[in-house]
Amino acid sequence: MTNSVYQNHKGINQSIEFKGLKAQYIWYLGGGVVVLLIVFAGMYLIGIPALVCVLITLGLGAFLILKIYRMSKTYGEHGLMKRLAQHQIPKVITSRSRTVFFKPEN
Repeated sequence: MTNSVYQNHKGINQSIEFKGLKAQYIWYLGGGVVVLLIVFAGMYLIGIPALVCVLITLGLGAFLILKIYRMSKTYGEHGLMKRLAQHQIPKVITSRSRTVFFKPEN
């Protein structure tokens, strides 16, 4: 009888990671790059010199990359969604009547 060797795929059910960016931050970076491309095209069509357009776009691109990498490191895979959901929770629940506490009659 021969021995069979099976590979163990340890990456199953893991979130996507690309050069340190986790999960949805890859999409945020891709969307930001598309927006920067549109901003560059708009500035160029307005008549701003090409060198100025490139410098502004590179500056905004560097800011975008730094911000998204910082968010990815700070919040992780699901942390940003948890933080956004935390803002939806009310600080105080007020009740102006006591009918909530009475047992309903059947």
